[in-house]
Formats: sequence, C-alpha cells, structure tokens
Amino acid sequence: MRPISFLYVIAYYLVGLVVHILHPTTVEGLERLPKGGALLCPNHSSNWDPVLVALRLPVNYRLHVMAKEELFRFRPFGWLLRKLGAFPVSRGDSDVHAVKTAIQALKAGDNLLIFPEGTVVRDGVGYIDGLPAHAKGGVAMIGVRTGAALVPVFVDGEKRPFRRTRIIFGEPYEPHYTGRRGTAEEMQKIADGVLAAAYALGGQAVGGTPL
Repeated sequence: MRPISFLYVIAYYLVGLVVHILHPTTVEGLERLPKGGALLCPNHSSNWDPVLVALRLPVNYRLHVMAKEELFRFRPFGWLLRKLGAFPVSRGDSDVHAVKTAIQALKAGDNLLIFPEGTVVRDGVGYIDGLPAHAKGGVAMIGVRTGAALVPVFVDGEKRPFRRTRIIFGEPYEPHYTGRRGTAEEMQKIADGVLAAAYALGGQAVGGTPL
C-alpha cells in the first residue's frame, strides 16, 4: 500500500472545510465498504461527484481516482491531482496505461473510484448525444482481473450551493462470469449491473426513471 501523503491530508481537511459548507452531504453505508481493494462505482451527474465522494471517505482510505485527461492538461493542476492520487484516462478509446495503473493500485490493496458511465450524465437524464447512457465494460474487466469488490455508489444528481447531497454506499456487487476472465458480453453485463445497482440505491433506474 502507498503511504498517505502529507499533502493529501492537508487537502482533505482544508478543501473539505470549504466543500462541506458549499455542498453539504449526508452519507449512508460507509460500514459496507471493504477495507482495501475496493472499486467504487458511482453514477456521474456532476463534476463535483469525485470530490464529494472522496471527502466522505476516511482520510486513510487510500483512494485513487480515474479522471478525464482534460483535467491534467494544465500542468500545475495535473501535478497536484497526481499527488492526490488521481490519474488520467483518455475517453473514447482504449487507454491501456490507465487500465494498468488502475489494476496496479487495486492489486497493491488501495481503492479506486471510477465512474462506469465514463462521462457526466446531467441531472440523471441518462442520455448522451441522444442515446441512452450505459456503463463502460472496462470497469468490470478491471474488477474481474484484480478480484476487487465492486461497490455501487449513488450520488444525488442536482448540486446546488448549500443544499444537501445524498451519498449512499451499497453492498459489494457480486459479478458472475465464466472462465478466468469472462467474455466481453459478460463484462458488459457486470458493468451495467453495478451501474443499475448504484441508481437503485437512490430509488432510480438507469436513465433517471424512478423505480
């Protein structure tokens, strides 16, 4: 396991102080989290999501975040993100380096936050470019290859200043597949399943329709 950096501890408390005032949160299900090697899989409705989720985890939870590469283009900010445990992923194609980084982190006993939808789905509408949003199969592949527990997480969609946001951690999702690594179809089914479980925690179906 990587040591917790002093910079992370400072950022956790200083940024948390401001964020908890601007975007207060209520959290449920922290007791369900595995101690190590967990793959946290939230729905993604706002750029605030990774910050809000990370700040409700224990400071010593050893979290990595797979984040879009655009955030790392401004080098000083990219340097800071890396120091805080984030790493970039190129969306829209197969980013082998990002997958290897994710696998290494989980195999080391650390934890990973990854958004199965791969992009922000505003207000739980559940559509991207006119097509229904769905999970990317890569999240399941990473979980299967590492044996990490896939944990569905629900985050309320609308983020308004000073309005509470619910964050709900669910029970680890049990993947079912054949062979050592399963088929591509099975990986997609697992990814869709953990995303559906995340939305279900908030009383929604994938696409934002209430259950």
